[in-house]
Amino acid sequence: MAVMRSVQYVPGNNEKMVAKAPGIPADIITLDLEDSVPPAEKARAREVVAANLIDAGSGGAEVYVRINNWETEMTNDDLEAIVLPGLAGVTLAKCGHPENVKRLDWKLEELEQRRGLPVGAIKVSLLLETAKGIIFAYDSCVASPRVVSAIFGAVDFTKDMRVKLTSEGEEQKYGRRHMAVAARAAGVIAIDAPFVAYQDMEAFAANVRDGRQMGYEGRMIIHPSQVEVCNRLYSPDPADVDWAVGVVKAFEEEAIAKGTAAISLNGKMVDTPVYLNAKAILAAQQEIEAKDSEATGGAA
Repeated sequence: MAVMRSVQYVPGNNEKMVAKAPGIPADIITLDLEDSVPPAEKARAREVVAANLIDAGSGGAEVYVRINNWETEMTNDDLEAIVLPGLAGVTLAKCGHPENVKRLDWKLEELEQRRGLPVGAIKVSLLLETAKGIIFAYDSCVASPRVVSAIFGAVDFTKDMRVKLTSEGEEQKYGRRHMAVAARAAGVIAIDAPFVAYQDMEAFAANVRDGRQMGYEGRMIIHPSQVEVCNRLYSPDPADVDWAVGVVKAFEEEAIAKGTAAISLNGKMVDTPVYLNAKAILAAQQEIEAKDSEATGGAA
């Protein structure tokens, strides 16, 4: 799985902010052509984004572009402008149905073939931010092998549900949990909704922890100050890594080597599910270390 702990959004028409993207230590930089760009600026934003795809990722992040949904009739123009070298993936805004994803898959393949890019190389992230999008979450996530993640969009979800967005988030719970389960069932990464009170780091960290318990593995963020919290809290806890190292070593040496399915370790039973959980923690840690090392040019 890709490492997508922090997904930083940058307005595609704001050249100053786009220029700062390489210095943001997020796992993903998403250059936006959708909601943060007014209609009159869409064409210029496409030009800015296309010119900065490679540079935006020079700090080690993968570069995605959020494109307008098909209903706007701007999606095709977005894709024609930005499917170029340097683009790792696209985020389809307000995805409401698997047919939207299949159409996107077809268009990406057509552009890859036409422009000499490896077919299938451009990944897809889905923004599920309407009632329809949440209901069809699983079907949309499995509609194309390009789909690697799904993002819960709380602001538009609450707007579509005709309810008020609150800090407590009670009105989001069904959609937030449903999408996390659907993403897990589809085998893609669940990315949590943006936390708009970006200056309240204590509340943000608490909200991240809540999302982690629902199965979220990353966060869509709107301010660089949120990156550190995301990268830390969506990484395995050091204590859990130490625990996992001990479990894997003991289980492989005492259980697997001797043909048994369970052992006692520090007064607790360790069976196959516990062993597999420990291995998953270590695999996640290794992926993060590999990404961080790549981002620093192997100096880590």
